[in-house]
Formats: sequence, C-alpha cells, structure tokens
Amino acid sequence: MTTIDANDPRQLMAKAVKELRELRARVKELETARDAPIAIVGVGCRFPGAADPAAFWELVREGRDVTSEVPASRWDAGEYYDPDREAPGKMATRRGGFVDGVDAFDAAFFGVSPPEARGMDPQQRLLLEVAWEALEHAGIATEALLERAVGVYVGICSTLHTSNVFDASSIERIDAHHGTGIAFSMAAGRISHFLGVMGPSLAVDTACSSSLVALHLACQGLRAGECELALVGGVNLLLGPQISVSFSKARMLSADGRCKTFAASADGYGRGEGCGVVVLRRLSDALARGERVLAVVRGSAITHDGPSSGLIAPNGPSQVKVIRAALKQGGVDPARVGYVEAHGTGTLLGDPIEVSSLGEVFGQSHTRERPLLLGSVKANIGHLEAAAGISGLIKVVLALQHRTVPPHLCVGERNPHIPWSRLPVDVPSAARPWASDGAPRVAGVSSFGFSGTNVHVVLEEAPEAAPAAPPVERPLHVLALSARSEGALRALGAAHQRLLGAGDASAGDVCFTANTGRTHFRHRACAIGRSAEELRGDLDRALAEAAATPPSDPKIAFLFAGEGPLTPGTARGLYEAQPTFRRTVDRCAEIVDPLLPLPIREVLFDEGAGDAVGQTAFTQPALLIVQVALAELWRQWGVTPTAALGQGAGELAAACVAGVMPLDDALRLAVARGRSTQAPAPGGGDPARDALARAAGAARLRAPAIPLVSSATGALADDAITRAGYWAGDAREADRLAGGLRTLRELGCDVFVEVGPRPALIAIGQRDLEDSGRARWIPSLLAGEDDWSALLRAVAALYLAGAAIDWAGFDRDYPRRRVTLPTYPFERKEYPAPIPARRRADRGGDPGGDPGANNVERAPTAAARAGGSP
Repeated sequence: MTTIDANDPRQLMAKAVKELRELRARVKELETARDAPIAIVGVGCRFPGAADPAAFWELVREGRDVTSEVPASRWDAGEYYDPDREAPGKMATRRGGFVDGVDAFDAAFFGVSPPEARGMDPQQRLLLEVAWEALEHAGIATEALLERAVGVYVGICSTLHTSNVFDASSIERIDAHHGTGIAFSMAAGRISHFLGVMGPSLAVDTACSSSLVALHLACQGLRAGECELALVGGVNLLLGPQISVSFSKARMLSADGRCKTFAASADGYGRGEGCGVVVLRRLSDALARGERVLAVVRGSAITHDGPSSGLIAPNGPSQVKVIRAALKQGGVDPARVGYVEAHGTGTLLGDPIEVSSLGEVFGQSHTRERPLLLGSVKANIGHLEAAAGISGLIKVVLALQHRTVPPHLCVGERNPHIPWSRLPVDVPSAARPWASDGAPRVAGVSSFGFSGTNVHVVLEEAPEAAPAAPPVERPLHVLALSARSEGALRALGAAHQRLLGAGDASAGDVCFTANTGRTHFRHRACAIGRSAEELRGDLDRALAEAAATPPSDPKIAFLFAGEGPLTPGTARGLYEAQPTFRRTVDRCAEIVDPLLPLPIREVLFDEGAGDAVGQTAFTQPALLIVQVALAELWRQWGVTPTAALGQGAGELAAACVAGVMPLDDALRLAVARGRSTQAPAPGGGDPARDALARAAGAARLRAPAIPLVSSATGALADDAITRAGYWAGDAREADRLAGGLRTLRELGCDVFVEVGPRPALIAIGQRDLEDSGRARWIPSLLAGEDDWSALLRAVAALYLAGAAIDWAGFDRDYPRRRVTLPTYPFERKEYPAPIPARRRADRGGDPGGDPGANNVERAPTAAARAGGSP
C-alpha cells in the first residue's frame, strides 16, 4: 500500500484525481444499470378470438373484429339490456369481447383442490395457466426457477368475483377458500408460490393502466437487481353485469359494445376480457444465456393527470409528459419511433386529446410524408381494462417480430375532432411492411387509467442474432416429451406431430427447445429421428412405449468391460460428430501416441490399419480411451453413476470415473498392461511386466470418490485399490464379476449402463443375477450398429427410467435456437364462478340463491378443452 505524503500537494492532487475518476466510473455504472434495456423473452395470452400468441397475431394482422353478444354463461343480455341508459338496472349494450372456457381449469396440474378451485377468482386461475404458457414460450423450465429471485407483477382491478362471493344474502355459504380466492395479492402470490420463487410479488391496480404499470415496476426491479427474471401480466374477466350497468350509466360504454377508435362514430368503449403475460430479463443476461429475445423494453415512465378538468377526464399535458419521459429514459430519439399503439378507447373526447398529444411529442420528428403510424387493438378485441396495456404491448411485440404494421380496424369516417391534416400521423387501414432505415424498429405503447395514472412504454426490435459458424451436426436427435398424466402426454405428442408435419421445423431446434425449455414430469416418451419427418413418424412408437417413471430417482451403475477385441471404426461416428467425445479422444491420444508404434486414432478409426486394433498392445489403451470418452459424454449429459465396476482394462476406466487415479496415469497403465499381456517373455523376467510394475508404482492413487466395486473380490474396493500392487498384478484369480454385480444391486443400483463398445458385462448380469429382470440394462454402444442410434436409444432409456438428463449439456456442442412449440395441454374441469344472473336462473328466479349451487366440478366443454375462444 502506497503511503501518501500529506504535505505533498502533487500526491494529494493525484489521489483526488484518482478517486474522482473512480467515482465517475461508479456513477456511470449506476446510470447504465438504471437505464439498462430489458428483454422480452416469452409471451402467453388468452384474448377474445385468440388462445395463443400465434392466433392473436393472425387476428390483428387480418384486422378482425371478434367482439360478440354477451355469452349466456355470463348473463342474459336481453334481461339486462335497454337502449335507455337511465333505465334502472340496465345497460345500453349487449356486446363485448369475451374469451371462452373461463369456468374450466386444470386444478390438479397446479396442486389446487376442487373446493379451493371453486372458491378462486377465475382471474387467478387464468393467470396461472397463461403464466405457465409464457414460461414455456420462453423456453424456461420451471424447476430451474426454484427459490430464485423471480418477480411476479400482475395488473388486476376487477372485483366482481368478490362481490359475487360475498353476497350477504348467501353469507352462510362462504368458506375458508373464498378469502384467498378473492384477494388481488393472491393473483401474484399464487403464481410465486406455485413456481417456488422468491422475488417481488405484487398486484397492481391503477385501473386501465394496471398491466403496463406492472411492467414498468418489473423493469425497475430487474434493473435494481431485485429480481433476475420477471413475469408481468394483466387479467380481466367480466363475471357479472354490475360494472357494465354502472359504466353504461356514466356513458362510458358504446351502444354496440365496440371500441371505434379514431372514428367519427366513437361513442364510448366496448368492454373486453382476457389475460396476457410476458417474461422479462435484463437484455445482457438474456443474450448471455442464449435466450430468444422477442423485443426490447428501452424505456418506460408513469405520470398522473393531477388537477385535470375531472377525476376521469384525460389530460393532454400529462400524456405528453409521460411519453417524453419514457423516450428520455430509454435514450430514444423520437424520430426513431415508427408506430404507437394508442390507448384509443374510442371516445369523442379522449381520442382527440391523445392524438393531439402524440402530435406535440412527434410533430418535429415526423412529417406527412413520413408519418407516425397509429393503431389500437381495442378496436379488435375490446377494452380489456386491467389487461388492456399488456394486450397492446403483446400486439406490438408480435408486429416487431413480423416486421409488419397490422391494420387498424376503423369504423366509418375518421373522428372530425382530430386535426388529421395538421398532424404527422396516419392510421393504416391495411397491413403494411414495417419500413426500416437499417436501425432497429421502435414503437410506443400507451395506457391511461381512468384513475389518472398514465404509462408509456418504448419497445425496440430484438437485436439480430449473429449467425453461428457452420458446425458439425449430430446426425440423430432425441425429442423428450412429458406430462402429468398419460392422457396429457398423448395430447402433447399429437400437438408435436402436427408441428413436425408442417415441414418448417428444424429437428435439432425443436428437440433442443422441448428438452431444455420444459419441465419434465413423470409420464414420459422419447422419439428419435434424423429429421422433423422422422421424429414425427417415431412419435407413434414413442407414445406406445411411454412410461411413468418410478417415484424416486434411479441409482445408476456404470459397467466397464475389459475383454474382447475391438473392430476397426469403433465409435468413429461419435468421433466425427460429437465434439466433446472427440476432444477427450484427442487428449488421450496426445498421451499414448508417444508410447505406441502406431497413432491410436489410426488404430481406432482407420479401417486400413489392418489387425492392429485386435492386438492387446493396442486394444487395452484403445478400449480405455473409448470408455473414458463415453463416460465424459455421459457426465456432460448429466448422467453420473452411484457406483462403478470394471473388468481388466475396464477397471482402469472405472478407477478414473471413481477418482482413484488421473487419466494420464490410467492411460500409461493401459499401454503397459497391453504390452505385458500380448507378448509374455519366456522364463519369467518379463521386461513388459517390469514396465507394468513401474507404471503402477508411478500412478497417483487415492481412495475412490464414489463406491467402486473390485472385480478381483466382487466386493466394495478396500485400501488395496490405492496400492500399486493391485494394478500391477495381472496374474490374479479369475474376476468375480457376478459377485460384483450383486454388490451393485445391494447398493441399490437399479439401472446398469455399460460404458463401452459392446454390452459384455450386461450379458453376465442378465444371465447370473437372480433378479436381473427387475433392473434396467442399458448399453451405450452395440457392435455392428450405428453409434448414434445405439447411444441415443440409451439416452431415451435413461430418460424413461427417470434419470435427470442435462439436456442443455446434451446440446452444448451444437448451436441451437429456441423455437415456438405447443404448450402444455391442460386437462381442465369446470368450476363455474358464482355469477348473480346465473344463480337466479339456476334457482328458479330466487335472487338469494346459493352462490355455490352451480359450483360443481364437471367435464369441460369441447371449446374449453381446446382452449379456444368464440
């Protein structure tokens, strides 16, 4: 440590300058973290007319109106309708945007009992399912999130379930589940609890801006390090006529139940329902993890209207302020923004204020020739209130992905109160390519709550992924599917068959996404194929051979044989197409080649090497090399042994796996051992045997790290295995392999993996073990069979046995990308929500009927099973 002379001004100045530079660097670091871009890596949704993001994109791209008359399952539209807005107990509309199957829920999947499911707000049930689908869309297996700092932020504002449940006229029906069933906090907390995550978990109610406010808070939490991943959602269900009656009286609702945004016929908004969830991560983290980035949140901001002309009246200056703040926070020039998803409820007052505010922000950066494009998804699906912001955001994410601006569904003439001729804005009536000047496309999303809370989010197109160098490719792939039940597994398999049959899927990418990006349940199936078409064809066999894994993890024994000649070309398929296998072989060759008259790779893989591979001087090291390379491959793939047993040269491989000796010592021993057994000198005094003794004496030996069974005794290895004499003594009694296999069974091993070119020890076990039929015998390779076919069948067999395959490790040597796959096929049953109109109909007109009278668990409708919407 340098001492500073307090009397030397130059030293003091240098110290001050150094500290100032460090402080500036720290400030810059903090500012960068505060404004760090956030990646959207997954999307899930259930909107009117769309049960998933793909269907939602088709809906908005085609410009469809999916509003409909109020379903009879909600309330009797005729009973509550009256064109006279002043009629008591009536509303002036019969329409809205509705999703189907809100009574249906897979309670068993989420560990919810039927009584609790009946007491839950259907909004909570919908959020659980859509959050799960968003994580699957992101390719994030939920077991990887356990006890991690994952945040859950939910926009929710509808209290109809609360009022329906806590109806004083039926108070005696309230049970213990209704309290947790109605709480907004539980909408987020239940997701966090189910996933077992420990980040921030909160519900947000700012009325119609709730879900985008939730997104803003999640971005702050990610930037502050409060969470590493965040789920952000919004939900809204129309579970009764009460709020619609109130809003109709306030003249907030349109007569035809549609949002006629930007239209002269705008007369209020049409209510809609649905749920959307996005998965967020810091962009730098998402790129480092190789995740698929759908879009980037560059900035966001929140304001309140303050002293506006009325509590629920929009405020133009506040809207201008929030948009400018979001642009500034993201460091985005207004000129880069090509599209804004407007709040756009479709009111004669609100729309002109919003468009004029946009004109003020973008008036200097855009022109009539290069206008800012506007639209609002509310014209398609209605105003989803707490879920409105997230529905608009998901629309823009999809538009950025497809590089297409979808049409805005405008009804009739444009609103004359908007000065269209003076503003540099335009509303596309047909889908159009999203133009770019080479920079990433940028869009804004606005959401304004009638409580006065406004939020604006700036989204940017995802960065272009750098093309990977042309890699070596594995010739075969494994598709691992699983579910909580046999029926769900078959449904999942059928969905993947449809995907694979579409002809546009990369087999490697589909398998990688399914294997690494899904939670693995007990009911499992594995298909193997070279292409998407082969995988599709093999799924029938895989589903027929599907199995439920045992309740406990398998105990795996590794077996290493040491007898029998090798054939030219042994494991050449792996050497040519498996980089980890190749690296291990090459590392071994560097050690043994100086000790042998021929290069070991030539002996192993070149069929022109003659009979060299059959000579024990070569066979012993060659066999060891294949075995340790296979063992390294299994280790990378997450398969580690509970115990190991080896025979002859295979015992050297077992010793390496068990940590008894390092690989280089084992290879030198294998070379010496091969020479000593191939050409014993007459009359004793064998120099090859003396060389074996020297190699054994030089080996660095230690106690095994995992149980190692000695083939010499058939029992667990004792201290003798750490002495050179054990490894130098080739002339010992016959191997006690059957006894060693029995010892492995006594250790609890129930899966036996032969790590080598042929299943020699498996044959002994199946012949000599009394309970051999209760064990699983899995060869890594088979003589005379394609390396990859045999090895991947071994992977599949281990997966079906319950082994936790490290699928990321399985594909680590190949560049892969995540693709969109079918999400989990929930097996829903119906748990009808207590809706007053429904109760009255069920009870013959009794207004004080039982709120739980219709709460019976029953099979779902066909539409609910399909997860569809009207």
